[in-house]
Amino acid sequence: MGTPPLASGVCAGGRSAGWVWMNSCTLGSPVLLIFFLFWLLLATPGAWAAGYETCPTVKPGMLNVHLLPHTHDDVGWLKTVDQYYYGILNDVQHASVQYILDSVVSSLLEDPTRRFIYVEMAFFSRWWKEQTNATQDTVRELVHQGRLEFVNGGWVMNDEATTYYGAIVDQMTLGLRFLEDTFGSSGRPRVAWHIDPFGHSREQASLFAQMGFDGFFLGRIDYQDKIVREKKLKMEEVWRGSASLKPPTADLFTGVLPNNYNPPKNLCWDVLCADQPLVEDSQSPEYNAETLVSYFLELAYSQQQHYRTNHIVMTMGSDFQYENANMWFKNMDKLIFLVNNQQTEVSNVHVLYSTPTCYLWELNKANLTWSVKEDDFFPYADGPHMFWTGYFSSRPALKRYERLSYNFLQVCNQLEALAGPAASTGPYGSGDSAPLNEAMAVLQHHDAVSGTARQNVVNDYARQLAAGWEPCEVLVSNALAQLSRQKQNFSFCRELNISICPVSQKSQHFQVTVYNPLGRKVQHMVRLPVSEGLFFVKDPNGKTVPSNVVLRPSSYSKRYQWDLLFSASVPALGFSIYSVAKVTAPNPQSYSLLTRSKKSRSHVLAIENEYIRATFDSDTGLLMKIENMEQTLSLPVSQGFFWYNASTGDKISSQASGAYIFRPSHLKPLPVSRWAQIHLVKTALVQEVHQKFSAWCSQVIRLYPGQRHLELEWTVGPIPVKDNLGKEVISRFDTPMKTKGKFYTDSNGREILKRRLDYRHTWRLNQTEPVAGNYYPVNTRIYISDGHMQLTVVTDRSQGGSSLKDGSLELMVHRRLLADDDRGVAEPLLESGTGSTVQGRHLVLLSSVSDAAARHRLLVEKEVLAPQVVLAEGESSPYYSQEAPRTQFSGLHQDLPPQVHLLTLAHWGPNMLLLRLEHQFAVTEDSGRNLSSPVTLNLENLFQAFTITQLQETTLAANQLLSKASRLKWMTNTGPVSYPAPSKLDPTSVTLHPMEIRTFVATVQWQKFS
Repeated sequence: MGTPPLASGVCAGGRSAGWVWMNSCTLGSPVLLIFFLFWLLLATPGAWAAGYETCPTVKPGMLNVHLLPHTHDDVGWLKTVDQYYYGILNDVQHASVQYILDSVVSSLLEDPTRRFIYVEMAFFSRWWKEQTNATQDTVRELVHQGRLEFVNGGWVMNDEATTYYGAIVDQMTLGLRFLEDTFGSSGRPRVAWHIDPFGHSREQASLFAQMGFDGFFLGRIDYQDKIVREKKLKMEEVWRGSASLKPPTADLFTGVLPNNYNPPKNLCWDVLCADQPLVEDSQSPEYNAETLVSYFLELAYSQQQHYRTNHIVMTMGSDFQYENANMWFKNMDKLIFLVNNQQTEVSNVHVLYSTPTCYLWELNKANLTWSVKEDDFFPYADGPHMFWTGYFSSRPALKRYERLSYNFLQVCNQLEALAGPAASTGPYGSGDSAPLNEAMAVLQHHDAVSGTARQNVVNDYARQLAAGWEPCEVLVSNALAQLSRQKQNFSFCRELNISICPVSQKSQHFQVTVYNPLGRKVQHMVRLPVSEGLFFVKDPNGKTVPSNVVLRPSSYSKRYQWDLLFSASVPALGFSIYSVAKVTAPNPQSYSLLTRSKKSRSHVLAIENEYIRATFDSDTGLLMKIENMEQTLSLPVSQGFFWYNASTGDKISSQASGAYIFRPSHLKPLPVSRWAQIHLVKTALVQEVHQKFSAWCSQVIRLYPGQRHLELEWTVGPIPVKDNLGKEVISRFDTPMKTKGKFYTDSNGREILKRRLDYRHTWRLNQTEPVAGNYYPVNTRIYISDGHMQLTVVTDRSQGGSSLKDGSLELMVHRRLLADDDRGVAEPLLESGTGSTVQGRHLVLLSSVSDAAARHRLLVEKEVLAPQVVLAEGESSPYYSQEAPRTQFSGLHQDLPPQVHLLTLAHWGPNMLLLRLEHQFAVTEDSGRNLSSPVTLNLENLFQAFTITQLQETTLAANQLLSKASRLKWMTNTGPVSYPAPSKLDPTSVTLHPMEIRTFVATVQWQKFS
């Protein structure tokens, strides 16, 4: 690759510069060329340890312009991951990552001053495996010398609005581990690099800080925010990522790049660009060197006006650029030479090849005091009427599949850790968690779970997840068999979400294994589709437990269909096995069904248990009131479904709603229906109101015994668009609460941020979209409060939400659009088939403000890591010939306290496990139960399945020992912070403070069960 061959007998000219210009003509033969390149590699100036020591020399007293050669390689968008890597369908988008990396390496070898950064390990790891040993050695040297630098280093550059923090940590860990294993400390990124995500979360900054990053560079921020920052010289500051963690634990120096991530205008020298190359031959009619150099100097001086030091950056690259890296580097070589050649005459500008890490190092050495940011960068708009708040909700089916896959990956990881080597190879074949781990990592990409890729690419994301589930199912089967000491014909009912499970629907007798991935015992209502009849359910001790067969929601117009319900008690980090037997033919007394039409006025409709009562308007069938009887709280709550008519552009702005952008044509949404046809179902184990609003919108409002929340299971779709109106469907809760324009949303499932209507913390907002401009990402919960009561809605996937008037709260559940929003996808969000009908759940909590945090924190934990149900029909056989079957198991000696969440338990290497424990309450969430107090654990006797023989604490992504990790120190305008040395690790006394995550690599010895 590299420079194209010259015509026969023609040699390229040289020049008198600061280095020797050589080519194959000078050297005489290709063999000598290779020898010369290798010599050049060895002769590179700078230290032999990657990091700040390998940074290029700058010139004090001059304006240093750091050129950052880079490529931005989406892990799926207009093409699938494989199509981007191999360069397939270049008529859709010209992009081929394998050739980019080939070309970059070749070009770096031609000149020792050249540098390049790379980000996405999903691509790089694939390319790496295809290289010869010689090429790998060459690349290792380039990395060691800092000439090829990795930034960010995750498997992907993850989205920040629709991603759950546990999945972010997992994907970063996967990518950073690859770098650590391949390049050692030389490959460890010092800088986080999120140049394309559409808004930035505070939790992301906190996670990056805890991973050991020194800085964070952003591409996209709101256009109004950027104008203000440029004027106030706040394009760079320290971001305080947590209100609970003591500074500087979650502090991260953060810089906003000057031009998103693109090259300056007129200076794009890629095969994909149309800008003129730099022509330095003054005899040529195309000579433009003088003009371009003058333009560049003017650009540099102009940019410096918005930054505080004598260092600025220019991003030299963009989407899938550098397939012919020589074009870029040849022109930048000339630019650097010509600009620096003017230093003695008219210019004080020094241009150099650099990296984000080296630029950050110069900022740190400037020894300035920096302002502190404590909010986030949502929502993002790139112009008036252009709010990127639609993708918070786009493709809800994919968002749910991703969240379910996160759950199953944790189950898979945990059982692999609990069972040890027996999980990987056992009676069911070879199990493997890696394919699902990689598929989930790909799904965190900012065009994947965000829902902003083309339909065929979304289908491929789903394919990758499905392919990842299969080897995990084998692993889970092996592990369950080993731990339960019995081999069963396990069946994973992947279609339970649409009430399909052949084992439960056709078998007369089957086993139900319920695995609980939480560190505390749970009561879980198991719900399985069955044929009509009566069933006996026995618990792990052979005792009959109460069960009901109830009419399934949304099946009234068809032949009746039924669900079996029973409550399962499951120990911490363990399983319980229940047996189910069908004992009779259809029995009409086995269920209870009461139907009310719209006009029925016979009595007030209500469902209730010992804690909650929900009352419905018998005229409209709509929810009317929620009562918390435990705390004597009562709140009128009206809930219904509405839809915004999606704009396709108007006289004010041509902007349409699309996969990214939310822009309703009117401020007030229209009701799907003002009343609902209802059915009331009451049994000993469940009370339900089934609401049908229209042919494409229905809901079940449900209460189980012992439940302190109301469950709303909604079904929406296919959204009709034959009227040529795109629709954005919301579920809205209206109450008389006085909320003063404030509401609260979570940040990636962790800390909570206060939102204010039509307000931004860092600038005076000119609001152009009163609806879309007040939407925020809701990853797991949103709530409103009047200071006395709090109404919280917990979601089962990421959605967009807001409170557009006092006492109101809304969440967008589905959207189907007829226009593209002109952000590159060039395809309307018009899902059909799979994904067009979506079912989901909202869990509604009414509580006093004082204990609301305890309720929503523990409820979200149970929702994200809900128990995994595995069925088996037929008889089991012994795993060990001498051992009796085990029908109940816990991986812990005792339950974790409520403050502590087991974030990660996973295989890490031979006899090694990765363990993450976190305090899941913030400093202000005591809830009258000391839940914001530090908690101390003894890890030596915590686990039952294995013994920890050695424990090492690491940074959050497990790629550095905590005792050896250090970060750059920054002075802030909020005063000095302390940097205490890490205390010596004592496995018998591990303390967690509010919102703290501690990560360990444990060497273990598994217990012998036989």
